[in-house]
Amino acid sequence: MTYTIEKVTTLIGARRYGDKDANIGFILTDSRSLCFPEETLFFALKSERNDGHNFIPELYRRGVKNFVVTSVPAGYKENYPEANFLKVVDVLEALQRLAERHRDELDIPVVGITGSNGKTMVKEWLYQLLSPQMSVTRSPRSYNSQIGVPLSVWLLNENSQIGLFEAGISQPGEMASLRDIIQPTIAILTNLGAAHQENFESMEAKCREKLVLFHDAKTIVYNADDETVSKVVAEYDYKGEKLYWSAKDKKAPFFVKSVEKKDSATTVTYIYKGGEENWYSLPFIDDASITNSVICALVALRLGVNSADLDERMQQLEPIAMRLEVKEGQHGCTLINDSYNSDINSLDIALDFMNRRPDHKGRQRTLILSDIYQSGEAPEQLYREVSSLCQKRGVEKFIGIGPELCEQADKIQIAEKFFFKSVEQFIHSEVFHSLRDEVILLKGARQFGFDQLTELLVQKVHETILEVNLGAVVKNLNWYRSFMKPETKLVCMIKADAYGAGSVEIAKTLQDHRVDYLAVAVADEGVTLRKNGITSNIMIMNPEMTAFKTMFDYDLEPEVYSFRLLEALVKAAEKEGITGFPVHIKLDTGMHRLGFNPKEDMDKLIDRLKHQNAVIPRSVFSHFVGSDSDGFDDFSAQQFALFDEGSTKLQGAFDHKILRHIDNSAGIEHFPGRQLDMCRLGLGLYGINSRNNEVINNVSTLKTTILQLRHVPAGDTVGYSRKGKIEHDSVIAAIPIGYADGLNRRLGNRHCYCLVNGQKAEYVGNICMDVCMIDVTGIPCKEGDSVEIFGDHLPVTVLSDVLDTIPYEVLTGISNRVKRVYFQD
Repeated sequence: MTYTIEKVTTLIGARRYGDKDANIGFILTDSRSLCFPEETLFFALKSERNDGHNFIPELYRRGVKNFVVTSVPAGYKENYPEANFLKVVDVLEALQRLAERHRDELDIPVVGITGSNGKTMVKEWLYQLLSPQMSVTRSPRSYNSQIGVPLSVWLLNENSQIGLFEAGISQPGEMASLRDIIQPTIAILTNLGAAHQENFESMEAKCREKLVLFHDAKTIVYNADDETVSKVVAEYDYKGEKLYWSAKDKKAPFFVKSVEKKDSATTVTYIYKGGEENWYSLPFIDDASITNSVICALVALRLGVNSADLDERMQQLEPIAMRLEVKEGQHGCTLINDSYNSDINSLDIALDFMNRRPDHKGRQRTLILSDIYQSGEAPEQLYREVSSLCQKRGVEKFIGIGPELCEQADKIQIAEKFFFKSVEQFIHSEVFHSLRDEVILLKGARQFGFDQLTELLVQKVHETILEVNLGAVVKNLNWYRSFMKPETKLVCMIKADAYGAGSVEIAKTLQDHRVDYLAVAVADEGVTLRKNGITSNIMIMNPEMTAFKTMFDYDLEPEVYSFRLLEALVKAAEKEGITGFPVHIKLDTGMHRLGFNPKEDMDKLIDRLKHQNAVIPRSVFSHFVGSDSDGFDDFSAQQFALFDEGSTKLQGAFDHKILRHIDNSAGIEHFPGRQLDMCRLGLGLYGINSRNNEVINNVSTLKTTILQLRHVPAGDTVGYSRKGKIEHDSVIAAIPIGYADGLNRRLGNRHCYCLVNGQKAEYVGNICMDVCMIDVTGIPCKEGDSVEIFGDHLPVTVLSDVLDTIPYEVLTGISNRVKRVYFQD
């Protein structure tokens, strides 16, 4: 569906500057995701740290001609002669209003989904249950925010027969705008949990805010066994259909009579609206999946799915991989795995992800795509759209799998293209065996067997892996940014291989989110980043005199902490004919590690800097000794006073702006008044709050597998030196991780534990170089099961506390032989 620019102007109540004709089919809020500039309307949103108006010149050069703004650029007629500017009071409100008016155009059932957990799972499973018989438009991934919801609703078109949209809130007063945009005919509350509780005065207050989504819905869906939810629902004089479920109330519209769990499946017996007893089976046994399935069953029945089809489709439900995985592949390839479904909107997101990842090797970008089912479009039109997306997103090789793609091969206008009726045919082809040095996006429904491709293409690695959640990195970044003044810049520390997480992928993510500086320890780390396509400013915290030439060649900005280092650096720069090379001056205010004395050295330092032109101070900084502890606050105040004195004197000697920074991760939160021009984010970026040693959003999960199980009788011992004494008959598992992988030997002999299927399993005996043993007595498990060493369910701080050390040491100690696997939420 497209709208004329005149129509859009009217719909959002804007004042128009410019008189060019235009049709709008795409809306854009992130300049990095531009795909179809000719039909794009850019909303210049302002946030605490960014202003979309700053990207108008770049977007205009790239072909965007239509903008929603709060201020029209000066000289717009001369500088933007082909553009239309729609001036509004609030750009976000205009975006939401346009989506709301777009929703008004379609008289179709729309399901709105809110809740503390399970929103995405319910939405995706409803898609799987409904799409065989109707054309479904749904939120891409977790687009459930004040910006994400209007972008999702905009995807509705004339082919849509039903919409499925998430609505997420974190503050009071947020749901009303989302309700007006979604306008749900069926509104679901999945559950009520602790997420964002700190922003609400009570659980009931949060429930009331979530239930704002229920207003005006024809049908509301909720759990009547939750007393808080039932109480708040009863407060409303709701006239529509209350379609609640219960395992206690036999008169409930959906009565859950029984739940029978087996080894790998669950059967749910239910009675719907007082009818006959029915049941369905699903291939999951965890409680969260069972609850989500009840919600989906109830809504599917309400929307016309019969009980027999429900059971058949429930048995085929697939787990929701709500993430893009980045893995190293065979033969120099990198794999981006998004093979849990295939539809046009999620394809665009995945292609955008691939296109935005810098690739220093200049490798070919390849898409392997399966047929797209239940799109609601004619195949000819659908695959023309696919082709257009591929061209816009830089796809150079296209591999189509499925009978429909084979028939529509001529619609794909990519020069290098291949088509196969099945994955098996592709695997046995020369095309498959010739994949070399490519960035490959796997995008296909699981019914096509794309898991076979992943298994064959991924580089075989040690069974112990470190999973790195790039989405959590971004959440932690934004969490700390929320404490900072909008104008304050940020340095992100990625030394020590990004605290063990892998500096290249972390740097790509941070660069994509426009951090101001990256910081590494030595020049070689910076060179690695440059060679992998990182163009951000890079600071070298421990520069070596033998690496000056390297720093000049790769634009790596060194810290300078002594006169000896300064003299050597100036001399090296002058020898190379370099002038104005940026450096970062370090002051010692109490750490007594490295740095100039802010009381004794400043006059001499300023004099030396003023009498040369090889280097120029870009920033001046120092380190707090104990910003993580209130007990050091007085000393921190002394440090800041010293730093303020020395840095102010340095700035006073130069006309150009010298950035001042002293706050680290803990300081950002603890000393907001000392954030100055820039802050440095280290451990906090990787999910550990050093103020309380708690996890913010976990980034790294160390996992391995059970190699072998054996029964060991009481009285026997396990491991070297017979340290692991067995006091009762036990089941002992061997797992392929040892001290050569970074698992500290002091964790052995039952000093700590890992998790097997969610249960604690102590380390037995001495930890060996490559293997260790754990006690799994009483824990249901088998060979091949996953073991969590630390991660989402076992915080790394548990290990560091046992070792009487800091989380840094545990994270940075993970060996390079442990393969890093990256994924994006």
